[in-house]
Amino acid sequence: MEIPGLGPVTADADSGEHVSPPLPVPVLGGARCRFVVLGYGDDHAEADFETAVRTFLELDESALRAASAPVFQYYLDVRAALGDDAVPVTVTDPDDVWSHVRPGDEVTVQREDAHGDRQVYVSVECECAWEPEHGLQLVFRRGESVTKAGSFDGHLTNAAAFDRPDLADTVYHRSG
Repeated sequence: MEIPGLGPVTADADSGEHVSPPLPVPVLGGARCRFVVLGYGDDHAEADFETAVRTFLELDESALRAASAPVFQYYLDVRAALGDDAVPVTVTDPDDVWSHVRPGDEVTVQREDAHGDRQVYVSVECECAWEPEHGLQLVFRRGESVTKAGSFDGHLTNAAAFDRPDLADTVYHRSG
């Protein structure tokens, strides 16, 4: 099977996953990532997945820089919760957060079912030096821009993560 933008993918009939070979991802500094596409073959609008993938692969690193402030707030909240001595790095500027983030090698593409959103999201799990246990999750709605950032929780929106529809457009929301 082939998914436009990803090329040939392998399908797992039991899980519904379609997995691409590693591809360079410009927004992640050219890191090579496998794309895991969930629900593509069973979806009524496969074109939404294709558009999200194409849009995501057209992004450059400026899409990350646009999310520097919420990611920096995540860093500050982790530092406040754990204490200065427990966080191994000091980040003094929002744009400096990216020097402490390493993207994973897998990008997930799936449709959100919670809260009636029904959009296709692209999610990347990253390692970050200030929070090695929970890392950093970056989510791109329709592959366009970072619409959720924070610890990796598997949710595609803060509305779903906190069961609060009013957080649908909130990029970062502090836990607890």
